[in-house]
Amino acid sequence: MTVVGPFGLSVQDRDLTRDVQAGLDAVEAALSEAVKSDVPFITVTASHLIEAGGKRFRPLLLLLAAQFGDPGAPGVVPAAVVVELTHLATLYHDDVMDEAPVRRGAESANSRWDNSVAILTGDFLFSRASQVLADLGPEAVRMQAEAFERLVTGQILETRGPGESDRLLHYLDVLAGKTGSLIAVSCRIGALMSGASPALVDTLGEFGERIGIAFQLADDVLDIASDGHESGKTPGTDLREGVPTLPTLLLEQMPADPSDPDDTRLRELLAQDLSDDDLHAEALRLLRAHPALERARRETLRHAEEARALLAPLPDCAAKAALDGLCDAVAIRTM
Repeated sequence: MTVVGPFGLSVQDRDLTRDVQAGLDAVEAALSEAVKSDVPFITVTASHLIEAGGKRFRPLLLLLAAQFGDPGAPGVVPAAVVVELTHLATLYHDDVMDEAPVRRGAESANSRWDNSVAILTGDFLFSRASQVLADLGPEAVRMQAEAFERLVTGQILETRGPGESDRLLHYLDVLAGKTGSLIAVSCRIGALMSGASPALVDTLGEFGERIGIAFQLADDVLDIASDGHESGKTPGTDLREGVPTLPTLLLEQMPADPSDPDDTRLRELLAQDLSDDDLHAEALRLLRAHPALERARRETLRHAEEARALLAPLPDCAAKAALDGLCDAVAIRTM
């Protein structure tokens, strides 16, 4: 058994491993070329997050989706470059909105330079993605445009907040837009560029959206349940910053139990500023023991199983087995 890509994705077929790794190497080289500018400073800022590394989850899924047609088709690697450039561009903008000091273990662009440079660098990456996309045909352009609209809509929904609407449903709508849309289009365009049938293109797109949401929800569980080694970030980061995630939103929906002092205390803490280390540690301990966390695990696994079910009509092959393995990886991450 060999492993390709993020999240411990297991690929048991040697030929598929070789093909996907070669594709990822080609994507990496093309990304480095795509961000070069005649202005040296722009090349430095645009290369910043590429050099910081990353999971390349979207290119990986695109390359696996392309296995359902001709994975060597000329548009496959450029399409993977498009989705990764788009993803990277959103990270520059996200860091400005979140005032994030660090991204991928390195100083964020907005911290290293300033907000204007970070925003304009994100715009530069969008423009380069559009240039590559223009050569892939009108259907690919349409798919990417629709996904980008959904991505921006998700970001606007998050910025506006839930208002009077259900906070959990609002959160899932935001995830579908911000995360699910681009992962879905990665699978969709990968299949399209490979010449797969329209039915396979649609099925793989639906799978991408569902598995993308499942992985984000798994991150929510990891933020509470992990010791930090597998998640790569300090446990309870979202909790400390007051960012709503699946466990806390599910807790809100559960009726309070006045007979349980831990439940009462946890709800009191979640209504407070948790920047204090002692209060944060107490809230993290109580949430780890609360039924809301187990409920969050079950909800995450439900999304993963729904993604797995979408694979049923796909032809049996090594790529299908790899995608099925992603569903198992969600379960492993939430344990």
